[in-house]
Amino acid sequence: MHYDYLIVGAGLFGAVFAHEMTKEGKKCLVVEKRDHIAGNIYCETVDDIHVHKYGAHIFHTSNKKVWDYINTFAEFNNYINSPVASYKDELYNLPFNMNTFSKMWGIKTPQEAKDIIAKQIKELDIKEPQNLEEQALSLVGQDVYQKLIKGYTEKQWGRDCKDLPSFIIKRLPLRFVYDNNYFNDRFQGIPIGGYTPIVEKMLEGCDVLLNTDYFEYRKTNPDIADKVVYTGMLDKYFDYKLGVLEYRSVRFEHERLDTDNYQGNAVVNYTEREVPYTRIIEHKHFEFGTQPTTVISKEYPSEWKLGDEPYYPVNDKKNEELANGYRELAAKEENVIFGGRLGEYRYYDMDKVIEAALQAAAAQKAE
Repeated sequence: MHYDYLIVGAGLFGAVFAHEMTKEGKKCLVVEKRDHIAGNIYCETVDDIHVHKYGAHIFHTSNKKVWDYINTFAEFNNYINSPVASYKDELYNLPFNMNTFSKMWGIKTPQEAKDIIAKQIKELDIKEPQNLEEQALSLVGQDVYQKLIKGYTEKQWGRDCKDLPSFIIKRLPLRFVYDNNYFNDRFQGIPIGGYTPIVEKMLEGCDVLLNTDYFEYRKTNPDIADKVVYTGMLDKYFDYKLGVLEYRSVRFEHERLDTDNYQGNAVVNYTEREVPYTRIIEHKHFEFGTQPTTVISKEYPSEWKLGDEPYYPVNDKKNEELANGYRELAAKEENVIFGGRLGEYRYYDMDKVIEAALQAAAAQKAE
């Protein structure tokens, strides 16, 4: 069999691209190194609960075209992301809003909150932030930083905030309204039944090989397709010839519990540095579940090394310069399309992945 496209990775970018080209009558082969499709949005069903196996994925977008597109594959519920932050024995609403400030300072009005934050920022008198800590303090003041930012950020990055560059935090939104909706996007929700069925529908009409390493596969099948769509690690494609790009990784601990409600919310962040995990996800609350049991997942950020699962690109100056070198090499590769979070070494929300895949497919249709 000869294919028009060999698509490396059965995640969202690869699936959208495959779907679009299959509609055009093209033959697509998808190879996936894991034993399942859907990449990091894969959901595993436990006791009728759709468990987000690789961390919480909450779909949100302001792009109506993307929203309408994803809704052709699933019906979405009206879930609104409203995380809670746990600091020692205190609970705070996120994002930082009047519910947060009222709990923190015992106040009621937006002006009171603005005055307290402005006073703290003025007393700190930070003119030119030299690191992430100073940048955050200059934006939100001492109390919000110490309780809700410092410990969480240090766990996420595995470094003291004083050792992180200031540009990581360009802005910290402060909302002076009583609104716990985390996202500003117009459209938001969770697909009823989880994400895996969406990708199953996208891949209809394609051939899919699981447990298949692309680099091994191409040794014995070098001419299997006219073009390659590559969504794996950018530096690995070029055998790390310029150096190794860095990531942060995450370890997940999943636990089934014999209770119908463990924490009362889908997402609870733990902002103390001393608590080893950053958050606990209770999956049933994404779909307003009433099952007699529940499944929780603890997320432990970790240092990444070659061979580990890469999750978040380290967007510092060194890695961005290295990535640019690889992007220049990628641009010269004939008949290879690089896409997705790993293939472009960029952090992408799901809607941006879909947008980019649709653009890549449109470019192919136009050829």
